[in-house]
Order: sequence, then structure tokens, then C-alpha cells
Amino acid sequence: MKEFSEVLFKETPIVGILRGYDQETVLNIARTFVSEGFTNLEITRNSPDVYQIIEALVKEFEGKLNIGCGTVLTKKDAKKALKAGASFIVTPIVNKNVIRFCVKKHVPVFPGAFSPTEVYTAWKLGAKMVKIFPSANLGPSYIANVAAPLDFIDYMPTGGVSLENIEEFKKAGAKAFGMGGLLFDPEMIKKNDWEALAKHFRKFKEAV
Repeated sequence: MKEFSEVLFKETPIVGILRGYDQETVLNIARTFVSEGFTNLEITRNSPDVYQIIEALVKEFEGKLNIGCGTVLTKKDAKKALKAGASFIVTPIVNKNVIRFCVKKHVPVFPGAFSPTEVYTAWKLGAKMVKIFPSANLGPSYIANVAAPLDFIDYMPTGGVSLENIEEFKKAGAKAFGMGGLLFDPEMIKKNDWEALAKHFRKFKEAV
């Protein structure tokens, strides 16, 4: 387990989500990501060799990136991620055991929630922020509606956040953003076109 940096998190409050890439590709992406001023990277647990990838990222980017593990479903998953060096945990669901475990370990946890009840439950259990997922199906107006009575909660929409709607999500009350394929352009990565990817990253950096 590595220490989570609040300063890095706030510097660029986008959590980049990588799923399914091998270690070499992830490291190349991360180098470009860091060079453009991004500071938070999540590797999903259902990626190949996820724990080895987290270890490699920590070794190269400690102090430059908050490196987290996503798609965490159980306390066992969370323990493995922290052992590999993850400094934060992301889940697609509200698992009370996982949240309580992370809170006890003083590790930021971002649980995925869909309904207002799930959102409130995750927050009361100690979530750093509540990941509204899948945001592509809900949109900015949903967060605005939920935040009207639950305005004390910090929201991180994930899935469907784009250059076109990120400003709307901000106005709706989002404090951070989880972004996968729309941030990490698959075609640019497939072609190893890191220069194009860097230019692509800059647009999101300016938007946020």
C-alpha cells in the first residue's frame, strides 16, 4: 500500500481508467499521461497481470501518480491491490465490507452507486467520493437531481464523461471524473501513436 496524495488528486481531478492492456502498453500510456499533467490512474482488476502492472507503475511513477485498482468486488480483492501498492480503491458496486476495510486502512475508496439510497449508503460508510455509475445512462441532470437533497456528498461520474459534456457534469456538482475509453483513445493506443494521444490528453486537461 502506498500513500494517497490529496495534492496530486486535486491537481487534475480526472481518474483515468485502463482496462485490458498489457504491462508494456500501460507503462507507455502512463508516461504520456504524466507528461501531460495527469495525476490519477486506475487499473481495473479484470486486466491481465493487474497486480504486477500496479507494482510496475508504483516503481516508476511514485510521487507523480496516484495509482489505484478498480473493479474491486471483495475485501480479498482490496487486500491484494493494496499489497501490490495501490493507493486507492474503486468499485462498481456498494460493498459494505470493502468500504469499511478501506476506511479502517485509511485508504480512499470510490464505490460505484446508482440510486440515491446507494449513494447515501456509500457516503455514510466513508467513501472519499461516490462514483456515479454508469453515468453514460444517467447524464449530468441525474447528478444535479440527486445532489439537490444530497448536496453534502462529493460525486465522481464515471462512464460517458466526454469533452462535450464534462462542463455540464461540473455544473451538476461533480468534483472529479472517472474516464476510460473516451480519454484513452483505443485507436491511438493500438497504433502506438503517443504524440496524438498527448494532444488528445491536452484537450481534457484544458477542459477540467
